[in-house]
Amino acid sequence: MADRYTINLDGSDVAFADGETLYEIAERHRKEVPTLCYDPRLEAFGACRLCVVELEGARNPVASCTTLATPGMTVRTGTDKVERYRKTLLELVASENREIDVDPLAGHASQELKALVDRYEARTGRFQGRQSGASREDDANPFILRDYDLCISCNRCVRVCAEREGDYAISVKGRGFDTQITTEFSGPLEDSDCTFCGQCVHTCPTGALADRKALRHADVPGEIEKTRTICPYCGVGCSVDIMTKDDRIVGVQPAMDGPANLGALCVKGQFAYDFVQHEERLKTPLVRGDDGVLRPASWDDALDRAAEGFRRVERKHGPAAIFGVASGRAPHEAAYAMQKLMRAGWGLNHIDNCSRA
Repeated sequence: MADRYTINLDGSDVAFADGETLYEIAERHRKEVPTLCYDPRLEAFGACRLCVVELEGARNPVASCTTLATPGMTVRTGTDKVERYRKTLLELVASENREIDVDPLAGHASQELKALVDRYEARTGRFQGRQSGASREDDANPFILRDYDLCISCNRCVRVCAEREGDYAISVKGRGFDTQITTEFSGPLEDSDCTFCGQCVHTCPTGALADRKALRHADVPGEIEKTRTICPYCGVGCSVDIMTKDDRIVGVQPAMDGPANLGALCVKGQFAYDFVQHEERLKTPLVRGDDGVLRPASWDDALDRAAEGFRRVERKHGPAAIFGVASGRAPHEAAYAMQKLMRAGWGLNHIDNCSRA
């Protein structure tokens, strides 16, 4: 009974739970098993074959992401034979792509292929020939770059759109070198069921689907820094990573470990950040004069004018006539102060947000 819920993994007996795959067990025990088609949020697909491991009694290496553990298995994750397989597969994948080195602003997972090719020293160039994929330079949507010359047919984008979003906006057509990620009737994304959530972008391991807005800042000097925060646009509380270079926001990426969203965002949380540094953003309070013209004023003058306006409404109509609408573009501290003003200041629950998702 000792091996009832154990397998031998690289010489050690380890426990597992019913339904666990060899990849999940290996990952839990910090084994370096590479993969390009795997996303823990999706059903395992087994397309890239990089996660193959040696299974005692099996004729050939097996894909660890789709192989369920059974008691008594003996598994080897990093033998010389398996590592040679992986390097050859990466050489083949690299030979199909126009480029391997893409900007990190392309997306959360965009560096995965580059990292593996470098790890296995697979830039050998010994496999040359036809390349797959046909980019959609004609798709002029402002958010998602469809650079399918970099596609490796891992299908992560298609699966995340279907399994996580339920949109089924993109699919796969063709076989072999003619395999292509597409929409219905091969049209632009704006004519499909795409909601521009960006999930396809951030699961793509090669930059074939990329954040077009962020890449516009690729030439901005400086190192990319990430700051974890919460999206302000609604009450869900999605975790995001703000991408900055010096003091400039250059992109937003979803937090894959965010407890409320697990890598999901809506179009506003993903792409609506230009207002922060917009050239027309107000930098000083404006107060309307008797002639109806807005003029710059001090904060004291502006706050006094606003306070008098509230008092005037309260005197004439009572506090129930006051209603607050907060902005999703304001920081959380401002949202807190706004609801405190309504609830503690006037004892009202007349407070809402203008940017429901």
